[in-house]
Amino acid sequence: MAIIDIKIPSPGESITHVELFHWLVKDGDVVSKNTEIAELESDKATLMLIADESGKISFKASEGDMLEVGSVACTIDTDIITGIGNKKDVVKPDPANEVKPNTEEKEQTVLKESEPSSSDTPKPDEEKTESKHENVKITPLAQKVMEENNLSLDEVIDGLRRLRGEDVEAVLKNTGKPIQSNATAGLRRPAGRESKTERMSSLRRKLSERLVSVKNETAMLTTFNEVDMKPIMDIRKRNQSQFVEKHGIKLGIMSFFMKAASVALQEFPNVNSMIEGENLITFEYTDISVAVSAPKGLMVPVVRNVENMGLADIEKEIASLAEKARIGKLSIPEMTGGTFTITNGGVFGSMMSTPLINPPQSAILGMHNIIERPIAIDGQVVIRPMMYIALSYDHRVIDGKDSVSFLLRIKKLLENPTDLLFSGSSGEKSLLEI
Repeated sequence: MAIIDIKIPSPGESITHVELFHWLVKDGDVVSKNTEIAELESDKATLMLIADESGKISFKASEGDMLEVGSVACTIDTDIITGIGNKKDVVKPDPANEVKPNTEEKEQTVLKESEPSSSDTPKPDEEKTESKHENVKITPLAQKVMEENNLSLDEVIDGLRRLRGEDVEAVLKNTGKPIQSNATAGLRRPAGRESKTERMSSLRRKLSERLVSVKNETAMLTTFNEVDMKPIMDIRKRNQSQFVEKHGIKLGIMSFFMKAASVALQEFPNVNSMIEGENLITFEYTDISVAVSAPKGLMVPVVRNVENMGLADIEKEIASLAEKARIGKLSIPEMTGGTFTITNGGVFGSMMSTPLINPPQSAILGMHNIIERPIAIDGQVVIRPMMYIALSYDHRVIDGKDSVSFLLRIKKLLENPTDLLFSGSSGEKSLLEI
C-alpha cells in the first residue's frame, strides 16, 4: 500500500504554527492530485492545503487544531486510484465513443415494456433502478472511479455538498422562471430569537489584537478635508474607452489617489516614516498598502514603488491583489512592508470616518463616498461631486502642520490631476519655468 503524508507548508518567515480552519473534503473521500483539500490560517494570511497525489484521504487532524509547520495533516492512499495525475496514463475520451450513462438501461426498459408480462405488478427485485439524475453527463474517468468504489450516480450527487440558494437561483434563471423574493411577504414576519456562535479565525483574532494596540500604543489624531472630484471624473469620462482599449483594464479613482499620495509622501517624508525602537526610519520609496475587504476579514496587500508606476500599472496591480484577497491566495510577502495605507470606506457608502493606523506605519488616508453637493466657486454656487478625505496619523512622528499640509497637497493634486506628472511642481509652473 502506497500511503503518502500531506504536511503543513510554511506560510512564510517567523510563522511556526497554523490553524486548520476548515476541511474542504470529507474523511475517506477520493481526491485528485492538486486538489485544494483544506483551508489553513496563520495570524497573517490564509493558505490552502493541496493534495500532492490522487487517492483516498485520511484525516490526522481536526478543524480548529493548531498544527506545527511540517506536521502531518492527513495521508493519501494512492493505491485506490491508478493513473490519475499521470498525463501519459490518462486517456482522453473519443467523442464518438463517449460513455453515456443509463442509455442501455433505458433501451432495455423499453424492450421489457413491449414484451408480454405474466403479472402487472413488478416484484421488488425487478423494480427500475434508473438514476434520478439521468441528465448528468459522466466522463470515463469519473465512471471508472465510481465503479472502483462501488458508488452510484445518486450517491455521488447527493454527497457533493449542501444545496445553496445560488444553485436554485441558477436553475430558475436557466428555466426562465421568476425568482420570488421575501420582500413580497410584507413588513410583518414571524419573530425569531436564533443566534449562532462560532470560533473566530486566527486572522480575525490577530486583527482584533492589532486594532486595539493601535489605540493604546499610538498618539493618533485625524485631520479632514474635501476634494472636488469633477476633474478626475471628467478625465475618466473622456478617456475611459481608449484606456481600456490600450491597457485592458478600466481607469478607476484609486490609482489617482495612490499616485497623489506617493507624490505627497516624497514631499513630506515624516508621513512616510515609522518608529522602530528608539529609531525613526524614513523611506525614500513609497510602498502603499491598500485595505481590501475579503471574506476572511480585512486584508492589506502592498503595491510597491508606486513612485515609479503609471496609472495603468497601478490599476492592474490593485486588481490582481484584490482578486487574490477575495479567493484567499495572498502570500505573506504581498502583505508586508508597506510604508503608508489607503482605505476606501466609500465603496460601502461611508460619508466620513476616522481610519485606524496600520502599524507600524505612521499614517493612513481614508477615502469616502462621492456625493453631489452645492459649493461656492468664484462667488457662484455650483453643484460638484465632492468627497471627504481623512488622514489619521501618529502624532509622535508627524506634527500637526505636516499632517494638514500633506492632506492639502493631496487635495490639490487630485483637483489638478495633470500636476501628478510634475511631482513637486505644478504643470503650469513647469511650463512657465518659474
